[in-house]
Amino acid sequence: MLKKLHFLKPLFNFISIGLIIMTLSRILLFFLYRDRIDETENYWRIFPIGLRFDLIILCYISFLPAVLICLLPDSFLQKIKKFFHIYFLFFLFLFLLMEVSTPDFIAQYDTRPNRLFLDYLIYPKEVLGTLLKSYLPSMIFAVVFLSAAVYFGYKKGKKLFYPSFQNYKTKLILFPLVAFLLFFGARSSLTSKRPINASNAVFSTDQLTNCIGLNSFYTVAYAAYSLKNEGNSAKMYGKMDSNEAYARVKKYMTALPEDFIDPELPLLHNQNPDSLREKPYNLVIFLQESLGAEYVGCLGGKPLTPNLDALSKEGLLFTNLYCTGTRSVRGIEAVVTGFLPSPSESVVKLSKSQSDFFTLAALLKSKGFDTSFIYGGSANFDDMASFFNGNGFDNIIDEADFDSDGKKYAFKGTWGYSDEDLVTKANEYFKSQKGKPFFSLMFSTSNHEPFEFPDGRIQLFDKNKNTVNNAMKYADFSIGKFFEMAKKEDYFKNTIFIVIADHNTRTYGKHLVPIKKFRIPALIIGPQVPKGEKFDKLSSQIDIPPTLLSMLGMKVQTPMPGRNIHDLKPETKGRSIMQFHDINAFRVEDQVVIMQPNKKALQFKIENDTILTPVKLDEELAKDALAHVTAASDLYKEKKYKMKKK
Repeated sequence: MLKKLHFLKPLFNFISIGLIIMTLSRILLFFLYRDRIDETENYWRIFPIGLRFDLIILCYISFLPAVLICLLPDSFLQKIKKFFHIYFLFFLFLFLLMEVSTPDFIAQYDTRPNRLFLDYLIYPKEVLGTLLKSYLPSMIFAVVFLSAAVYFGYKKGKKLFYPSFQNYKTKLILFPLVAFLLFFGARSSLTSKRPINASNAVFSTDQLTNCIGLNSFYTVAYAAYSLKNEGNSAKMYGKMDSNEAYARVKKYMTALPEDFIDPELPLLHNQNPDSLREKPYNLVIFLQESLGAEYVGCLGGKPLTPNLDALSKEGLLFTNLYCTGTRSVRGIEAVVTGFLPSPSESVVKLSKSQSDFFTLAALLKSKGFDTSFIYGGSANFDDMASFFNGNGFDNIIDEADFDSDGKKYAFKGTWGYSDEDLVTKANEYFKSQKGKPFFSLMFSTSNHEPFEFPDGRIQLFDKNKNTVNNAMKYADFSIGKFFEMAKKEDYFKNTIFIVIADHNTRTYGKHLVPIKKFRIPALIIGPQVPKGEKFDKLSSQIDIPPTLLSMLGMKVQTPMPGRNIHDLKPETKGRSIMQFHDINAFRVEDQVVIMQPNKKALQFKIENDTILTPVKLDEELAKDALAHVTAASDLYKEKKYKMKKK
C-alpha cells in the first residue's frame, strides 16, 4: 500500500517540513514568553491548536500540486517537475520568513504579524531605515539563516519535491481520498457550517497566548482575507439595526435631542460655544507620536517631560484620557475627525472617506480659516496627504518643503526632520497668517523608532542615546521650545493649543486589551482656559475635537459623537472606546465590554487598569458597545459622516 502512495511523497515532505518549521517556532515563542503564558490555565492548548492551524494552511497550499500530481500523466509531470520544486520551496521560504520575523514583531506589537505587517510593506524607505538602525542583528541573522535555507532547499529539493512515477489508474482511484483529506485538513471540521478561522484559537483572556497558537503565515493571510469585510462590523461582532445603533450612540453624547437637525445625517447636530466671540480663536493641535501617559511626569509616569509638566500649570490637563487605537492614523482619525473607532482600517486610509468626510479642517475652512498640516516626514505615509487634501486642509507642509526651502535645520533622520525643526517651521507659518484665523495639525516624528534626534539638546535619561526614554525627553524639549517661541508672537493670545498623543508606544499586556497602555496625555492651553485645572473623568480621544470646538467661540454643526466635556453633568459616567487589532473594548467607568470576531462579548471589572476580573455580561452594555461599531460602519459605508451642504 505504501508503494502505491509513493507518488504523494512531495506532499508528505512539504507538509512535514512545514509542520517542523512552525512547531519549532511555536516552541521557541513559548519559552520566550513562558512567564506570561504560564498564567493561562490549560496553556498547553496552544500546541494542539497550533497543529490544527498549521495543517489548515498547509492543506490549502497543497491542494493545487495534489490535483496536478493525481490528474496529470507522468509524461506531462516530467515536463513541469521544476514547478513543484519552486512551488514548495517558495512557500517554505515564506513560512521561514514569517516565523523569523515574528519575535521582533511580537516585541513591538504584542501579537503575531497581522495587517500592520502588510501595511508597512508599501513604505520601504521608512521601514527599511528603522529595521537597519533598530534591528540590525536580527536582520543579519535573518538574511544569513534564510540564505542558507534557500541554498540547502535548492540543492536537496529535487529529491524531496520532484514527483515520482505511479500507475495513472491508481492515481485516479486515490485522488478522491487525497482530495477529501486535504479538504478536511483545510476546513478542519466536517460539522461546522463555516471553515475554522482565527477566532477558534481563542481560549485565553491573554491575546498573546491565543496568537501563539496560530502561525504567522496564517495571521497575515487571514488579515489579507479579512480586508473584504472592511467597514462591515456585522460580520465581525454581530448584527444590529442601524436606527437602534444610532439611538444607543446618542445616549452617550452631550448633544440634546433637539440639537439633531437632519434625519439623513443621523448624528449631525448643532453645537454652541462656551461663549460666543466676534472673532473666533485659532486652533493648533500638536499631535505627539507615541507619547503614552507612562512617560509623562505630571501623569505619574517617568520623569521625562519637565516642559509638559510645567505647562500643565498653565492649562487644562486630562488625567484619565484613553486613545482609540495603536496606530497614528487611528489617533489622527480621532483627533481630527472625531470618528468612532472600529475593526476596519482608519478612515484616513479608506477609499470612501478620501473626500466629503467631516474633519475639523473642513469645518473651519468653511468658516474662513486657513487650514494646514505640518509634518517633518513624508505626508504620503499612511495616505495622510490624500485624506487631508480631500478633506479641508489647504496647505500640506512636509519633508519635501523642508528639503526645498534652502534653510538649515537641526536634524533629519529616518522618519524625517526633527521635532524642533517642525516647531520652528510651524511658528514661522503661524506668524505669516498676520491675523487671519487658522487651524493647524502639527505631527511629531522623533518618538518613532529608531528614536533619532540631534545631539546636545537634553541630558540623557538612558546611557545609550537612541532609546525610547531619551526620545520622549527630546520630544518634550521640542514642546517646550514651541511654546517658548509662540509666547513671543501676536498669534499666541488668540489661539487654543492642545498637546495630545496619537497613541502609546508598544501597546502590550496580558489581557485581551491592555487598557493601561491606552492612557495618553492631553493638555489644552489658551485664552480663557482655566490654569492648572485637571479633568479627571474617564474620557476618550474622540471627546477632544468637540471640546476644542466649544472653546473657539462660534456656533457650528458637527456629526461628531464625542462629548464636549464642558456640557457633561457631574453624574454622567465616564466612557472610552479602544480598538486593539480586531478586538474592541467599550468601557464605562470600571466596566468594560470586550468584543472579539465571531465570539460572544465578554465583560470585565477593571480593578486598577492592570487587573481585569470577569463578571456577568450586562446585555444592555454589550448592545451599546456593538452600537458604536455598527454606527461607525454605517456612517462610513453610507457616507453619512459629513457636513450639511448649503
